[in-house]
Amino acid sequence: MELPLNPIAFHIGPIAVHWYGIFMAISIGIGMYYLYKKAIANGYDDDFITNLLLLVVICGVIGARLMFVLTNTPQWFINDPLQILKVYQGGLSWHGAVLGGFLAGLWYCRKKGKRINPLEDYAVVGLAVGNILVRIGNIFNHEVLGRTTIFAFRRWPDQLIGVSIGIILLIRYFYLQKKGVPEGYQFWSFIFYYQLIRGVVEETFKDTPLLLPIYYNRALGIGLLTTTQVVTPFILLLAYWMMVRVKKDAQIPN
Repeated sequence: MELPLNPIAFHIGPIAVHWYGIFMAISIGIGMYYLYKKAIANGYDDDFITNLLLLVVICGVIGARLMFVLTNTPQWFINDPLQILKVYQGGLSWHGAVLGGFLAGLWYCRKKGKRINPLEDYAVVGLAVGNILVRIGNIFNHEVLGRTTIFAFRRWPDQLIGVSIGIILLIRYFYLQKKGVPEGYQFWSFIFYYQLIRGVVEETFKDTPLLLPIYYNRALGIGLLTTTQVVTPFILLLAYWMMVRVKKDAQIPN
């Protein structure tokens, strides 16, 4: 009999330190370090980058939590608002994190008259690593499960699918770094391919309620369409439009 993974790594007095929080903190640290080093090497001011990173991380976490609660347990806003603060227990929206961090970064860069396109690209490493490590944290929290199936593994390994997406897109980022793509292209193409793979693969097997139940196969553990799949075409159109715009601004043919 397999022992279940404990979501708690250790205790500091009465405070329980969760694996999910540890993995999230590591991913944030890696993302911040990489962006900081690349930005400084590209001529950005130290104080500007430090302030930007703090603002983006704070707004990203806030956006991630609020989006998750809004789309999964909106009753917490009325019935149990303190539950919203328990980020360490899991429950963050990737889309909310990107949206919150991006809007905060865009506002601050415009306020200071700085270019955001290179910084968007450098953020891809943190986003990819975050997707990898937070999905591992989901394993410890026994969440983000795949649907049950008749196959030998009995349940789709949805967390590992998410980990694989992050690894693939992280490798793709460093590959494109050598190709000399226009500034800003890395970020928007990351959004495009992440959403495409997640919508087509991960969400199809994820044990998530169907917003528009056009197809469901209980034996195979396949379902369409979740909320994420419904919004996927709109996110793909936005990301693709931005990719084309970035290329045109750089005067590079599509």
